[in-house]
Amino acid sequence: MTMRAIWRTGTAALACLFLATCGRDSAPAETTPAHTGNPAPRTTTLEPIVSPTLQAVKRRGRLNCGVHEGLVGFAYTDNRGQWRGFDVDFCRAMAAAIFNDPNAVRFVPLTIGQRFEALKDGRIDVLWRNTSWTMTRDAGEGLSFAGINYFDGQGFMVRRALNLNSAVELKGARVCVQAGSTSELNAADYFRSRGIDYRAVVLPNEEAARQAYAREDCDALTADISALAAARTTLSNPEQHAILPDVISKEALGPVVRRGDEQWTSIVRWTLDAVIMAEELGVTRATVAAEAKDSTDPRVRRLLGSEGEFGPMLGLSKGWARNAVGAVGNYGEIFNRNLGDDSALDLARGLNAQWNARPGGLIYALPIR
Repeated sequence: MTMRAIWRTGTAALACLFLATCGRDSAPAETTPAHTGNPAPRTTTLEPIVSPTLQAVKRRGRLNCGVHEGLVGFAYTDNRGQWRGFDVDFCRAMAAAIFNDPNAVRFVPLTIGQRFEALKDGRIDVLWRNTSWTMTRDAGEGLSFAGINYFDGQGFMVRRALNLNSAVELKGARVCVQAGSTSELNAADYFRSRGIDYRAVVLPNEEAARQAYAREDCDALTADISALAAARTTLSNPEQHAILPDVISKEALGPVVRRGDEQWTSIVRWTLDAVIMAEELGVTRATVAAEAKDSTDPRVRRLLGSEGEFGPMLGLSKGWARNAVGAVGNYGEIFNRNLGDDSALDLARGLNAQWNARPGGLIYALPIR
């Protein structure tokens, strides 16, 4: 074969290859019919992962919830021996989400030293006890934080008679603090980083620290600001004590569960998010039943189980969130009743305002969809 013949043969082959390729590219594409109106919501048919903790809770017929042994506003017993408080209401919300009964819960009061061990050994199913989310606890304790229900920070309470305006004026002061707490570590960091000498008066628990401060065994009491506000209400003359403006730490408080049961972690997380979202969408304890029946807002309908299969994804009923909000109200109602305007603490929302409030805060619910 001559060189010219070889060239002609190769050119013809390339032309055939080009035409074949073009033919494939120009074939009619697979098309889908155009949608008219709103798209139908997608649903899933996946079976929920079975949670060993949820199974145990259902067999037992109640939730075992770890709480503070006595902190005004967060967890305490009233004159009738009934548990009240911000964290207590989240325990009741979970019981309502699981059993449609906010009273299907046993409250287990725990000290700082007991709280994590009680969770690890199975005495409680979830810990709602104003516990700060830190790396050591998250990565080193074999535990998981399911979310944040309160943003706090550490501060100092002093007697007004001392005429102090800032914690930097506490040079040489005696500072009462609870042993084994993040407050003890934060205080040491604060004074050390500023070269301020102080004397730590370390007490075994919060009650002992409060009593020591009341006896004037120390000049200042340091703890989370919410705990200081609670402690001030127990003093004989609360108006004689001031919380200094300094906030020396970030304390993200939230529920804790055992690691390894991700479905249970999701139940705790989404119950918290459900009451947060209810406030964002304007759903209250008084209106939840009507909203579940009549609302045309798809976000409300998904939240309250009127649309979709979101509760069954968790191993719960379709009305799990409706039951939780109907039992204790939305996040704002829980806050105001226990910590805010309608409580003895009278704390401002501050960082715990909704993300879209004016002024905005850090409270933000994940979407249910």
